[in-house]
Amino acid sequence: MKVRAKAGDDNLATVYIAENEKGNVIEFAQSLQPPFPREKKWVFLISTLYGCPVKCDFCDAGGFYSGKLSKDEIMFQINYLLKEYDADKFNCEKLKIQFARVGEPSYNDAVIEVLKEIKFNIKKHNLYPSLSTVAPASCALFFEKLAGVKKTLYPKTFQLQFSIHSTDPEIRDKIIPVKKWSFKEIADYGEKFYDEGGRKITLNFIYNPDFKSDAEVIKKHFSPDKFLIKITPVNPTYKAVSNKLVTEFQYKEDVWFELLRKEGYEVIISVGELEENKIGSNCGQHITNYLRNKEKISESYTYRVVSIG
Repeated sequence: MKVRAKAGDDNLATVYIAENEKGNVIEFAQSLQPPFPREKKWVFLISTLYGCPVKCDFCDAGGFYSGKLSKDEIMFQINYLLKEYDADKFNCEKLKIQFARVGEPSYNDAVIEVLKEIKFNIKKHNLYPSLSTVAPASCALFFEKLAGVKKTLYPKTFQLQFSIHSTDPEIRDKIIPVKKWSFKEIADYGEKFYDEGGRKITLNFIYNPDFKSDAEVIKKHFSPDKFLIKITPVNPTYKAVSNKLVTEFQYKEDVWFELLRKEGYEVIISVGELEENKIGSNCGQHITNYLRNKEKISESYTYRVVSIG
């Protein structure tokens, strides 16, 4: 695996393109959350698949699918970022490693092995692993293994996110065109997964006026003691623009957020740094451009080839 290109700002977010011997391409990223320095909070966004077979309506990562990354290929991304930023020279209070870049992580059992390895190999930093999933119905065994690793190694620090996006089953199926767990199945799993004193399980909804969500549906299935709600405006990916989805630049508060707060739910409005959109640091955007042209200058950002051969 070799890094082929890099784009971004080291003090905000950088995205890397890497390629394996077979010519399969991945992207991975690191980001900061100003005003916090890297020693305080640092985020890695790691890919687990070559592309993604789910093909969500708003995500550029689903434009192709070429298979699973090996454990070593996933570890390559983590180790590369640690070395790139001289991470052996400081201690990070909160190193968040998110398996949430390109690919549905539950399709790859190597993620479980990586979670075990980083716990014992990365000693200098406080690890906060995070996994984002659409809860494919075919991956029950993966989720069983994940719960075991979490409870054994990360009972207080692991962050699990279910990307739901709408409480309307028809809309949810359109946005996420794969067979998924029902809300009851997600809730039942979450009840077992949660550890007292640990992090609540996130239910993520991307904001769009057409993606109907009902506070009563959430209240029926999910306890505010164990689940929190995160609202994420749609990032301006190529696919989102193509499907005419409202982006975060048009985001506004919605009435159902306040209804949830009144019911005791923690509601997080997760609007990232707008500068990251200029960098093009949303999932799949850099691969899309890289595959079109290995050296490209767009209106928003510049690709720089950093390794050849």
